[in-house]
Amino acid sequence: MKTIYMDLQIPRLVASKALGRLWSGAYTSRLGAARFANLPDSPISHPHAVRVKNLVSLICGSDLHLLFVEMDPRIAIAALPSVKRLYLGHELCGEVTEVGSEVTRVKLGDRVAFQYTLPSCATQGVVTPCPHCNLGQFHLCENQALGGGVSAVGGGWGDQLVVDEHQLFRPPPSLSNDQVALLEPAAVGLHAVLLALPEPGQKALVLGCGIIGLMTVQALHALSPEARITALARHRFQAEAAKRLGAQDVDVPRDPYEVAEEVTGSRVYRGPAGSIMLLGGFDVVFDCVGTDRSLTDALRLARARGKVVAVGIQYKRYRADLSPLYYQEVQLLGSWAYGVESWQGERLDAFELAARLVEQDKIILDGLITHRFPLAQWDKAVMAAADKRRHHSIKVAFDF
Repeated sequence: MKTIYMDLQIPRLVASKALGRLWSGAYTSRLGAARFANLPDSPISHPHAVRVKNLVSLICGSDLHLLFVEMDPRIAIAALPSVKRLYLGHELCGEVTEVGSEVTRVKLGDRVAFQYTLPSCATQGVVTPCPHCNLGQFHLCENQALGGGVSAVGGGWGDQLVVDEHQLFRPPPSLSNDQVALLEPAAVGLHAVLLALPEPGQKALVLGCGIIGLMTVQALHALSPEARITALARHRFQAEAAKRLGAQDVDVPRDPYEVAEEVTGSRVYRGPAGSIMLLGGFDVVFDCVGTDRSLTDALRLARARGKVVAVGIQYKRYRADLSPLYYQEVQLLGSWAYGVESWQGERLDAFELAARLVEQDKIILDGLITHRFPLAQWDKAVMAAADKRRHHSIKVAFDF
């Protein structure tokens, strides 16, 4: 098994971060916490285990946060029992090559996507599922720290992985390998939009047009076609993609409050010490950046009693001004991964909904993979994914 994993020992993480401040290449060198290794193939010993050979896998922003040690051990999730080794990569299309004795959900030769990367009641063999798993919200499992089940090995940044059968989704044959790999970020966008779906005629703002922002734009366009979608991008090539994928109003780096005034007719007031207050604003704002600044802006750009959905993430504590939560009664919602969603009277897996919308040409995935590398050039792939200004990358893929 050729794979890239991270050594999560604290001294190595601290050293990797310190060296990375001096030289960005340290993160992908022998001095960093990540390792490119050739390990013995893990046996299929658990009855529900499945071995998957990767065909296409992608680099996610969360992978880069981990690789660059952009994390704070004081955040809530860090309190859960940790593992010593973390395999990178979860957006992928693979082929089933070996199955455990009791596997029923997939068979040899099936193409699959990887989903529900965290443990759940299903993957741990819990007989009576928790309330969240019972509703198909496996990403919110109350038993995810129990341990047990299949010992997952490998990830998308490798030639294979071994996971529980409940973590795999069989896509329709009409989808290409690239489209299958992109179902994961598409599902993230759909889940976020369904948490605060704009009504016809309402105005929605998407902050950030990386892959999750672009998927959120598409989900809005597909599920609420009569809403007005505004997108704010950091780079011109991202703005062009957002326009192509359904945003009516697109701007590159510019004062977002001026944009809000133009689109929504709201009024901006600027006070001492850099204080800003917006009266009026967007009905719903999707923060697909996930920084202190973007969350602070998102809460101000929403109208009174509007909604903000935090889609982008950071693995450290936020330093954001939350005063609009009480002064304007803005509702702040968190969005994490995806689950079984409700749409038009149906309850269906987010991957299934994403695949259906792709087949209906309501979500366009072609052209979103802009760079491809063999696994052996993973250091170059990482730099292409991280430095979007230089490389104009939307999604970077490993081809096997």
